[in-house]
Amino acid sequence: MGHYRDHPDAIRALVREREVHRDLFIDPEIHQLEMERLFARTWVYVGHDSQVPNPGDFITTTVGDQPVVMVRHSDKTVRVLHNRCPHKGVQVAGEACGNTGKFFRCPYHAWTFKTDGSPLGVPLRKGYEHAGLDQCEASKGMAAVQDVHNHRGFVFCRLMPGGESFADFFGDSLSTLDNMVDRSPEGRLEVAGGVLRYTHACNWKMLVDNQTDTCHPMVAHESSAGTAVKVWEAAPEGTPKPMAVELFAPFVAPYEFFENMRIRVWKNGHGHTGVSDSLHAAYTPVPGYHESMVAAYGEERARAILADVRHNTIYFPNIMVKGPIQTLRVFKPIAADCTLVESWTFRLVGAPDKLLERTLMYNRLINAPTSVVGHDDQEMYERSQQGLHSRGREWVNVARLYEPGEEGRENEVTNGTNEWQMRNQYRAWARYMTETGDAA
Repeated sequence: MGHYRDHPDAIRALVREREVHRDLFIDPEIHQLEMERLFARTWVYVGHDSQVPNPGDFITTTVGDQPVVMVRHSDKTVRVLHNRCPHKGVQVAGEACGNTGKFFRCPYHAWTFKTDGSPLGVPLRKGYEHAGLDQCEASKGMAAVQDVHNHRGFVFCRLMPGGESFADFFGDSLSTLDNMVDRSPEGRLEVAGGVLRYTHACNWKMLVDNQTDTCHPMVAHESSAGTAVKVWEAAPEGTPKPMAVELFAPFVAPYEFFENMRIRVWKNGHGHTGVSDSLHAAYTPVPGYHESMVAAYGEERARAILADVRHNTIYFPNIMVKGPIQTLRVFKPIAADCTLVESWTFRLVGAPDKLLERTLMYNRLINAPTSVVGHDDQEMYERSQQGLHSRGREWVNVARLYEPGEEGRENEVTNGTNEWQMRNQYRAWARYMTETGDAA
């Protein structure tokens, strides 16, 4: 019997008002329970529907530790299936993406399934005449995830039936996704530029924490972004400012800048930095873009859309969205001390190509395996993962600007260096980890 599995009070005790226990990051049992409970009870991002534009198109991915297939069904809706043949358990879709046509075919024994998972055909069917196949689980086809929601192209699913609706889980936080889509003159996004993937030898929650940690950039990134700025400042007067420097420079802004950015805290662990200002607020205007937005939305609406320059939005449990630069990062848990990071970029349909160029450059400079800035953070994560095994201390502090009673408040805006959003995430973590019910 595990220390935590049958003891919800022990899990709740790991999250205090101003600190969390190191076991959240290093304990293998906690990691396994997260896969069974947290990632089953929350609405988790699966993919974007532009990745499966035609019937039969599919991508394979994971929700927690569950292998799934996102597929465009014949009725043009997007479905999510557990990637497992009900016969011998083989993963039916072995490629990362492709088009399966009108059905999936298991590569082991050629059992076939429609793109909604329902059974289609079994070879040598006569061999099952007296075997009771129709009464077996194997006759039901590939298990379909019942709770799937497509929000303006962003596809989420919840593995465990019941619980909060999509709208209740996300609430007002969906405004970040809406703003990113609205930045297209046509109101549409497309995944573009592929995906950057690399692993970090740390717990996934460290990366989620970092997205709203505004007290580290001027420290951790001084030697990278800071050096880039110093080299630029030494350039001859009149030298055009490179796009790379424009993207790097805000990372070493002073504490006051980040305090004034402010943070908004939503319910269920969601929140964002960049309420009043942002690292993405002062980019050079792209010729023709504002005009195309005004033509699509009118002057007042276009200005409102473009003035919303949120920095990092956390969608609990494990994605971060940058609306103004059109990127989305997924922090995929592999083990208690291993996380796969995926960084996706999007094209604003109908917008000038220069915007996609900036998005792709940002992703390469900040989120790539070859990134300079990203590796500053990676070293801190890995040092933390190692340091938390020290028996000298047991608790991780998240007390900055704590206010008694804050846990009952929602949709609040506060100082940009407040750790309230981190506390918000851990309160949500404890609740979903201790709710009753069995994962699907």
